[in-house]
Amino acid sequence: MQQQNKKLLQLFGRHIKQLRMQKKMSLNEFAFKSLLITSATQSRIENGLVDLKFSTLIKIANALNITPAELLEDFDFHFEP
Repeated sequence: MQQQNKKLLQLFGRHIKQLRMQKKMSLNEFAFKSLLITSATQSRIENGLVDLKFSTLIKIANALNITPAELLEDFDFHFEP
């Protein structure tokens, strides 16, 4: 994975974690009850180790009770190839 891609995934993972924590949801609660994925997979997402599929992004937004647009707003996706 290119360094720039890795950095963006790490930043976005932290963004997801912050939103989850604002909802006062534990990693396990969020992963198992809301997303139906393992907590290990959710941890990898939040640590920027997984390049998300679009469908996973939609699931995360739904689990947070926000729209995908709200999940992506206020996040700087500056990409340099």
